[in-house]
Amino acid sequence: MGVRKRETADARKEANKSIAFAKLNNCPTSPRKMRLVADLVRGQKVERALNILRFSSKEASRKLEKLVLSVIANWQAKNPDASMEEAALFIKEIRVDGGMMLKRLRPAPQGRAHRIRKRSNHVTIVLGQLDNTQSKQ
Repeated sequence: MGVRKRETADARKEANKSIAFAKLNNCPTSPRKMRLVADLVRGQKVERALNILRFSSKEASRKLEKLVLSVIANWQAKNPDASMEEAALFIKEIRVDGGMMLKRLRPAPQGRAHRIRKRSNHVTIVLGQLDNTQSKQ
């Protein structure tokens, strides 16, 4: 590896040390259903997002709630001396991408077959910190 490539890789690693994120891969829910719940919590403060997910009746909200708790634990592991209340954490980014698809066949009339696509998704959550000037407003 060249010097310039190593320096940029080290700079990228340093930048990622301050970012707390969590991933959920191959969740057996369609991305469309997961996006409905993800749109509810995008940009919300962490405490409010947990309350929204806890009282939502959708099945995808249970998995997202667990993922938000995981990203909070990841943030606390990276910042052991900071407190969550003072940091004013919010969900900076939440991405729902399509995962692998299980393809099945279902019998149809007159000897035909219809394809059933059982979809899954990948969810990525990134936490952000509000500055002191933003949190007072």
